[in-house]
Amino acid sequence: MQQNKLFVGNLAFSSSEQDLEAVFGQYGELQEVKIIMDRETGRSRGFGFVSFVNPSDAEAALAANGQDVGGRDLRVNFATERTGGGGGGRRDNNRGGFERRY
Repeated sequence: MQQNKLFVGNLAFSSSEQDLEAVFGQYGELQEVKIIMDRETGRSRGFGFVSFVNPSDAEAALAANGQDVGGRDLRVNFATERTGGGGGGRRDNNRGGFERRY
């Protein structure tokens, strides 16, 4: 199965989606560019995703791996789907606070 979505890691926190468009747009038509933001702080988490219309363009864009953008060398790989888990947070049954005893 050919993929058209790339993971882009090691982004400078100051990098914008427009910066990614400039880097990856040279490899082909982009479908979506997304930098993942921290929910609490609103700052970049240092990674994002780039989707291409054509899977062959995504393959060619792997050449951007190691390219310097904003003073950092990009890490570029095909994106993989997360499996299971989800949610994060605490894994025990402690809901915080105190335990009622009757």
